[in-house]
Amino acid sequence: MVDNRYATALVIGSVLSLLATVYLSVAVGTQHWYQYSSPPAKREGGNASELSSKLTEEFVNGEFNEKTYSDTMFRLNGTLGLWWRCILVPGQSLWYKDTDPKMETQCVSFTLPQQFNPKYKNFTPPQQFNSKYKYHGIQNGEVDLLRTYLWQCQFLLPLVSLALVFLSGLVGVCACLCRSFTPTLGVGVLHLLAGLCSLGTVCCFLAGVDLLHQYSPPPEGVEGSLGWSLYLALISFPLQMMAGALFLWAARSHRKNYTRMTAYRVA
Repeated sequence: MVDNRYATALVIGSVLSLLATVYLSVAVGTQHWYQYSSPPAKREGGNASELSSKLTEEFVNGEFNEKTYSDTMFRLNGTLGLWWRCILVPGQSLWYKDTDPKMETQCVSFTLPQQFNPKYKNFTPPQQFNSKYKYHGIQNGEVDLLRTYLWQCQFLLPLVSLALVFLSGLVGVCACLCRSFTPTLGVGVLHLLAGLCSLGTVCCFLAGVDLLHQYSPPPEGVEGSLGWSLYLALISFPLQMMAGALFLWAARSHRKNYTRMTAYRVA
């Protein structure tokens, strides 16, 4: 027989765990972790639009280079996520040339091999444009192990967190089938570990962006801000911790109560 207090704690913990999983899953799959706001480009005889087109082409189809896509995001109101990098470009008109085109988001995903690419401390010589508005002379400098590990942790830790929650769900199902409260302790511990992984994801991402701006600072006038995807991941941390605390409290309290009842019956 399960006390109503423990059953209520399990239900609330399960709801919090479900919310945290949804929030973290949405955060991982979206690109609004960090966003740049650049000043409007000056229009000079179509050169601005031509430059924007060349930057977009280089961003989408060019060789993968952190310096290249970072500078493009600085210039074109880009957003950065764990698996996506996006820029804001004018929409294509089929019939006429619009003087004020509607802006559209152009996104490119990070492939799994690209996620494991090393990061660099500096880029020499600095980025320049030739007469065709193409990048040239960008060379990677010394490998930055700290940023490399931070980048790899920021996309691995949320996957670990989701895997731990999924594993805790399997343990909870087994506990229900066995009609035992003991596995609930393991469910609580797994949720606490998942919460730490979620917090580690946010910390690694913020530290990596800060280091990137030290080696490749945004141009003057470009402002960076945190996006809603990062806040979703951050919210999932306390939800997972509260769920884990409720599971641990229910398991330990039920065990103590059961021990006392057993001792009373024996006496």
